[in-house]
Amino acid sequence: MTSSVMQFQHDGYCVNILDTPGHQDFSEDTYRTLMAADSAVMVIDGAKGVEPQTRKLFRVCALRHIPIFTFINKMDRESRDPLELCEEVERELGIDTCAVNWPIGSGKEFKGVYDRERGEILFFSGENHGQKAASRPVDLYSPEAADLLGESKANALRDEIELLGAGRELDIDAVRAGNLSPVFFGSALTNFGVEPFLEEFLRMTMPPRFPRIFRRLCLKFKPI
Repeated sequence: MTSSVMQFQHDGYCVNILDTPGHQDFSEDTYRTLMAADSAVMVIDGAKGVEPQTRKLFRVCALRHIPIFTFINKMDRESRDPLELCEEVERELGIDTCAVNWPIGSGKEFKGVYDRERGEILFFSGENHGQKAASRPVDLYSPEAADLLGESKANALRDEIELLGAGRELDIDAVRAGNLSPVFFGSALTNFGVEPFLEEFLRMTMPPRFPRIFRRLCLKFKPI
């Protein structure tokens, strides 16, 4: 088990992902890889939350002021309360968070995510592996929201979005300084929420600080 590099083109950028082992026995390999990273993607299991190895790797990122993006994964499985997960990231890692999108249910009741900036719902279907998910603008306070999501889910989503409005706003400078982590929700296995995350990552992250050949460089780490 060693670090691997994957390179691909997206929207005019050359993206280099340094994927490292998440197991603690291979932490030295991960630390060395961090020295070459311009940004980090912290993948968190929606059921497990912040795990011990994540804390260790985060400390290295904090020392280098590396921008950290959080992707809370496996929302198509039974997961913990999303507010609780964001609070745990802040408490355990000592970094502020700002949810860019917000999940609508989890597990068998997972309907998709709500994009807070666009006011748009990205609908989830467990059958659409690798395909682009359907999305549409929705006024949360309109009858249409209740028709699409059901009355109870629409009301719960409205309450949660109002709570988020009282929290930290998205500040790109704070993100790039490593003081604020944008949070995204999705399901990597089904490729749900990955493309919107990538687009926002490319918009928010800093240009690489060395080798011009790397238009964007990020590190993805995930506990096993």
